[in-house]
Amino acid sequence: MVTMQDADLARADSLAREIFSDVANKWAFLIIETLGDRTLRFSELRKEVDGISHKMLTQNLRMLERNGLIDREVHPTVPPRVEYTLTEPGQGLRATVDSMCGWTRRFIEDIEAARRSFDG
Repeated sequence: MVTMQDADLARADSLAREIFSDVANKWAFLIIETLGDRTLRFSELRKEVDGISHKMLTQNLRMLERNGLIDREVHPTVPPRVEYTLTEPGQGLRATVDSMCGWTRRFIEDIEAARRSFDG
């Protein structure tokens, strides 16, 4: 049973903080953004998420599946075909990811200018 303490991001031992730590990484965000409303195979995801290694994609897909954010479906073919789709909670997180992507596009020039100024 989930308690209020489990949902408290301020507590170092909360389930909410563990979940937040899991999903708040660039690869998880990029996988969620790439899946969107689609169902994709591992190889398709790897091609579309530029720069991700096989190992990192595998680790993040397992973490997202463990947290109930994606469904993994194995089709009994030779070789087995494995497909990934966002679940309802995954779609909910996708709205946040979409907002962050929009924020990045909107403010990228401001951030780049700040970095140039900071770095001298």
